[in-house]
Amino acid sequence: MRKDVRILLVGEPKVGKTSLIMSLVSEEFPDAVPYRAEEITIPADVTPERVPTHIVDYSEAEQTDEQLSSEISKANVICIVYAVNNKKSIEKVTNHWIPLINENTDKDSRVPIILVGNKSDLAEHSSMETILPIMNQYAEIETCVECSAKTLKNISELFYYAQKAVLHPTGPLYSPDDKEMKPACIRALTRVFKISDLGNDGILDDNELNFFQRTCFNAPLEAQALEDVKNVVRKNIMDGVCENGLTLTGFLFLHTLFIQRGRHETTWTVLRRFGYDDDLELHQDYLYPFTLKIPPGCTTELNHNAYLFLQSVFDKHDKDRDCALSPEELKDLFDVFPYLPWGPDVNNTVCTNDQGWITYQGYLSQWTLTTYLDVQRCLEYLGYLGYSIVSEQESQAAAITVTRDKKIDLQKKQTQRSVFRCNVFGDQGSGKTGFLQAFLGRNLTRQAGVNDEHMSYYAISTTYVYGQEKYLLLHEVVPEFDVLSDADLACDIVCLLYDSSNPHSFEYCARIFKSYFMDSKTPCMVIAAKSDLPESRQLYVLSPLEFCRKHKMPPPQSFTCDTADAPCRDIYTKLATVAMHPHMTQATLSGATFWLKAGVGATVFAVLGFAMYRVLLKQR
Repeated sequence: MRKDVRILLVGEPKVGKTSLIMSLVSEEFPDAVPYRAEEITIPADVTPERVPTHIVDYSEAEQTDEQLSSEISKANVICIVYAVNNKKSIEKVTNHWIPLINENTDKDSRVPIILVGNKSDLAEHSSMETILPIMNQYAEIETCVECSAKTLKNISELFYYAQKAVLHPTGPLYSPDDKEMKPACIRALTRVFKISDLGNDGILDDNELNFFQRTCFNAPLEAQALEDVKNVVRKNIMDGVCENGLTLTGFLFLHTLFIQRGRHETTWTVLRRFGYDDDLELHQDYLYPFTLKIPPGCTTELNHNAYLFLQSVFDKHDKDRDCALSPEELKDLFDVFPYLPWGPDVNNTVCTNDQGWITYQGYLSQWTLTTYLDVQRCLEYLGYLGYSIVSEQESQAAAITVTRDKKIDLQKKQTQRSVFRCNVFGDQGSGKTGFLQAFLGRNLTRQAGVNDEHMSYYAISTTYVYGQEKYLLLHEVVPEFDVLSDADLACDIVCLLYDSSNPHSFEYCARIFKSYFMDSKTPCMVIAAKSDLPESRQLYVLSPLEFCRKHKMPPPQSFTCDTADAPCRDIYTKLATVAMHPHMTQATLSGATFWLKAGVGATVFAVLGFAMYRVLLKQR
């Protein structure tokens, strides 16, 4: 909500503008009334909405037209005061004051107007019969209040309605001409409904309605109150209640009813709880709770609670329980977003099933990738999904862990990280793309069906290192003008990949290593790709094996993705193992015992992991 409210009172001389203000402040009718009251500020703790309120008076005798225009432009709400017993002051509302206000305010964001009929103690009849046509003619008029400064009738109500017109405006929610909610309001409430529909069955059952009620109003509904709500909907629309639960149609009907009955603060409470601002856009403070500062050497990861939330979102939309999201299921999942966040390249970044649909593992991998590469974007996405609401956290920032500096990991010779980045370097045509796709279980035959336009420079999946499941993020580096940036060099391990059948391929790897990594602490591994083809002698001063020995690297690792089944994953386990243990010397990494232990550990836990995964699927 706004941090404060500025109320301006205008009207003809002698209608009682100043008396209204003074009666509010002193709670009694003043004996002497000046031409104009000084601006007063009512503290937040004495207003119903807990917002500081500034009340500004206008006097034709003391102020110029320029000063009046300035005050109109600064006001959040304007009270046009007329005297109930003065017909001329009522006529001036339409032929002078409303046109003047509209001239000094933006056409697209009219300031709300309250019509105030003062001196009701002096009138025999109400002015409402005259005022109602005016209210129907001008959409910016929020309400009309008849009051008396002398008897204090409706004085506090007047300023409450003025506050309410600013803090809970009708304009963005409802069209009085059409007598229905505006499209932006329907879109926002539809998102609220979808987030609250935890079972994704199109119905808010009693448990979900109570969760919604606690979330927005800090109190559950009694069983009878729930039934009363549903009965109201049943009586008015046919498809508002289904299987004793509230449908989207019923939910929207209820909020239309709230607004029509002047209880639009109820709808605004809901909308603001779910992150919306006065323009029914998700507030920047909601989407980006604060700017996470990532110190050098640190990375960002999702924590355990965040993964639990994302798993629940997946389960909610995987309606056929095949552990993959079809295009329709994915579209349904992203229906609470203002745009589709994942493009076709995501299908070539993470694991998919035989139909090309993102699997459960691939889905979590993509979230992990987004968190690692662009944590602000991740916060935004979690905001759209309602993470802070469903998980009952202060904000979605609670989902993020900033890892400690890598230097500390090296000192302590251990790490708590779950995501490790491997930058893949290699000359053109060396097989880098095939190497990334093979990590996702795709052999050459499956890779042939990938659209080049949707190819990704990233691949991410899980692998086991000594029984611990870790994410390995592969990044194919394509340097601009053969010059590597700091971002190209930042990683946990370097993969130097060459085409073993091309005699000129290794030279590029050697040049990259000597130029950028020879004196760095980043471990490097050499991969001899396309090992299914006849090996060619590399036309470099040293053979790849001699080069690795000279620079104390593990010997070149053979790799091919030209296989009948999914390519072997051993090389990726080795990369993750080295990335996780950067403190180990290259001599240790060159030893056969190290790789034997890593390989056996990976195999055992891959089998155990698959078994556990099947158990989890049955449970889900």
